[in-house]
Amino acid sequence: MAYYLVRATPRPERMDELAAKLAEDAFVTLRPFGRALTQGLLGARRLDDGRAVWEEEDYCSPPLAMERAAVLDRYFSDIEVEHVAENEGWAQIENLPRLITR
Repeated sequence: MAYYLVRATPRPERMDELAAKLAEDAFVTLRPFGRALTQGLLGARRLDDGRAVWEEEDYCSPPLAMERAAVLDRYFSDIEVEHVAENEGWAQIENLPRLITR
């Protein structure tokens, strides 16, 4: 199991749609990554430069390949990943403002 700190540029015109999809748990049933993706996006934070950042559990090579194809590329651009230990990413970003509020 691998964990990544994900940084990505939100597509502003699609953030309301993303918030609505998360509110209805639309991604939870996507296999095998839906629950982890939903948890990550619900916890996503906003960096000072406007980019989103969150920790994601992933098994793909390259990282987030399935998540990007199914969800992430619709809502974000310029996606970057950095390998971290479990919960290390969350610890780094916990004091930043939330990207999406429920």
